[in-house]
Amino acid sequence: MMFTIKRATDRPCVVVVGGGASGMMAAIRASECGAQVFLAERNDRLGKKLRITGKGRCNLTNSCGRDEFLTNVPTNPRFLYTALAAMDPADTMAFFETLGVPLKVERGNRVFPVSDRADDIADALATRCRTLGVTILHTRVRSIFKQNDRVVGVQTEEGDLEADAVILATGGKSYPKTGSDGDGYRMAKELGHTITSIRPSLIPLVESGNLCAQMQGLSLRNVALRIVECASKKTVYEDFGELLFTHFGLSGPTVLSASAHLSDMAPGKYEAQIDLKPALSPEKLDERLLSDFSKYKNRDFANSLNDLLPQKMIEPFIRLTGIDPQKKVHSITKEERKTILSHLKCFCVLLSGLRPISEAIITRGGVDVAEVNPKTMESRLAKGLYFAGEVLDVDAYTGGFNLQIAFSTAFLAGQNAAGEANIRI
Repeated sequence: MMFTIKRATDRPCVVVVGGGASGMMAAIRASECGAQVFLAERNDRLGKKLRITGKGRCNLTNSCGRDEFLTNVPTNPRFLYTALAAMDPADTMAFFETLGVPLKVERGNRVFPVSDRADDIADALATRCRTLGVTILHTRVRSIFKQNDRVVGVQTEEGDLEADAVILATGGKSYPKTGSDGDGYRMAKELGHTITSIRPSLIPLVESGNLCAQMQGLSLRNVALRIVECASKKTVYEDFGELLFTHFGLSGPTVLSASAHLSDMAPGKYEAQIDLKPALSPEKLDERLLSDFSKYKNRDFANSLNDLLPQKMIEPFIRLTGIDPQKKVHSITKEERKTILSHLKCFCVLLSGLRPISEAIITRGGVDVAEVNPKTMESRLAKGLYFAGEVLDVDAYTGGFNLQIAFSTAFLAGQNAAGEANIRI
């Protein structure tokens, strides 16, 4: 086999496919371990998706211990034991601070750069790659060559490149405009790997109706969210924090985490129940309501809720109660007050589905981890082939966990790919 792109030295050669968070970390670690590294990225800039994560702030990890970390990984958490041992959140924080990016820890142990700039994280990785002498090829990899059950190189749009080991770090299928269009799944499948069902995760929820659309742009903090299966009345997810009403339904941190539990989403199957006043028991909330009604007893009902609800929410809320908005507060009956209390403690939004996978923060599904050695990230089907990041069937909740998975699996893959390449040279 003739290769048109030649390695520059006699050192063992590792090709990393994908220049995102996991790809750059894998390239860095492989280079640190002595390999000559080629990093192939189809975009004209490294870390394109990384630069927009966390609304451009980049929640790069979560400052917690391993056990707590793994409770935030609903899909194949045990697969990550060795990867997290190789590079845990504390290691990740130390790595970036050593590269000159000061970090801070916010609510929920979420870690961000002090600058609140995702570009600083991406640039630090890219700069480290260049400092180590990683060769960056801005080209698309079309396929991976295999001979006698081991990889030997890659085919790119610019030519073919020999490799002693290949790391597939192409990401999933979310945000396809950044390059994550599922290409990695195709290449893995061509090499014999099983790709589990691909679904969106950490994605906004679509409502049935237009209740949320009437409150578009309204963000609520410190509310309790419960997702309930309508038929069985079973609670499938509970959370506390922030959510956002949009033109299509619900978004925000609590909603995105909830979506990870709704892989079998169907119109009308689930309902979002929002406790607007979780700090108050029904009895205390009733006392509060009575106090407000006494204060505004001569007002219309529509003008009596300003102390309880955001202005944008009042009209839709009143419509849900079925109470005449022009009714004087002093005329509201005890039963009507119970209805008001019921909706304050359980503001319901019927759900119809998920937004398209192109809008998902991450992809659920990917390369079946049963076919990957968790101690090395090497394929069990093709020697010299390694996986890192979202291309694997591992995903987590919001809070920096998914990027940490990308860094940990990439660190382990890069280290072992360099070792495999050294064996082969």
